[in-house]
Amino acid sequence: MNVNFRNLAILAALVFFALGFAWMFAPNFFPSRWGVEFSYSVGLIGRRGAALYVGIGFMFFSARNAEPSSARSALVKGLIVACLTLAGLGVFEFLTRHARSGILAAVAIEVALALMFVGVARIEHARHETGTFSL
Repeated sequence: MNVNFRNLAILAALVFFALGFAWMFAPNFFPSRWGVEFSYSVGLIGRRGAALYVGIGFMFFSARNAEPSSARSALVKGLIVACLTLAGLGVFEFLTRHARSGILAAVAIEVALALMFVGVARIEHARHETGTFSL
């Protein structure tokens, strides 16, 4: 797969749609893998968070053909911050034994997605500096 903004935006959209629908329709799926006891409260928070995941997926799918701009850069930077924050929280929850090792798979995906977007942002920045913008 050619790593450019368009392909990465589509990948991110698919990941976020999958997360959103999993949390919405099977809210016990992730907590059970992380060793977190499921309760009505966990399901309620998970389902509400699902709307955010679906919304983020929709934003990235809608922006997949966007030309380089400050708005597109803001989407990328926001996703990088969100993914790295989630990864950091996942590691914290694992180290404090609030979650089992299953959460580390989520951490790996979050870090990988953030790093791919960092790579695309660096390529964009380099092309902007040299005047050869063609992502």
